[in-house]
Amino acid sequence: MQLVDPALKLIIIGGKGGVGKTTVAAALALALAKQFKTIVVSTDPAHSLADSFAQPIGDCIVPIHGTPRCYAYELDAERAFKSFMTQHMQELQLIMDTGTYFDQEDIDMLLQLTLPGMDEVMGLKAITDLIAQGEYDKYIIDTAPTGHALRLLAMPDLLDSWVKTFAKLRWKYRTVVSTFRGEYSPDAGDDLLLSLKKAVKRIEALLKNAQQCEFIPVTIPAEMAIAETERLVTSLRQYGIAVRRLILNQVILNPSNDALLRAKHEEHRLFWRRVQEKFPDLELITIGLQPTEVRGREKLEHFSQFIFPASAP
Repeated sequence: MQLVDPALKLIIIGGKGGVGKTTVAAALALALAKQFKTIVVSTDPAHSLADSFAQPIGDCIVPIHGTPRCYAYELDAERAFKSFMTQHMQELQLIMDTGTYFDQEDIDMLLQLTLPGMDEVMGLKAITDLIAQGEYDKYIIDTAPTGHALRLLAMPDLLDSWVKTFAKLRWKYRTVVSTFRGEYSPDAGDDLLLSLKKAVKRIEALLKNAQQCEFIPVTIPAEMAIAETERLVTSLRQYGIAVRRLILNQVILNPSNDALLRAKHEEHRLFWRRVQEKFPDLELITIGLQPTEVRGREKLEHFSQFIFPASAP
């Protein structure tokens, strides 16, 4: 499947820190925006999309200057979680009130706590909700370094566990009510849990749909980066997420007469061969080391030509 295939909706960019993930994500967004309405979303707490595009972005969707179909969004996962809690506080209080022996003060205190990982869960949910709205043709996710990206992809399981825990509380309450009343009518708490359960299924279905979702690892010709990429690809396949191509970035392709550059070129050539051997089933996209920082629309569009060699959309 090609990146320009209309069926491919979600493209996730990931890899070790410092390999050029954000540059790849931004350049890819600009290239695809020539043909599709495209949005690139950063889930990295240390956002750098604004630096790449050389314009303000922040936690809201903004158009990229000079491009009619390209948009960007630096997602604040913590803010997404707080927004969810504020929006659904009454339902959560109802679940806790009917499913536990806590008094109101204990419930309020418990719900003020930040549940580990739930901000990332709500960040991923915000992305899938955005995709469900169907306003864009292509959604590109610029993730944080590998460990964070894998945690993000594991979030459906965490959200599912969270929902199951609350569902057990509701089941006890439902059993008691049914025993004494003879029947049970679902309320707002049940509706919330059902909605979250559907969200889990929607996220899992999207991530594991090879026609709609693809993860593109980015690496560089360095021992640690390639080793981490190998672990990343293994984990992605265990999750059932499609990986079809790999970007090897910052490669010295045309050394000058400088002895140091020639030596680095030979080293990079060996790493390039190693990458080919380790990932024989992946399309290898090799991008040369750029002479200057890739920042701003003009340089990003030039960079995108390396992602789409001889056939930029």
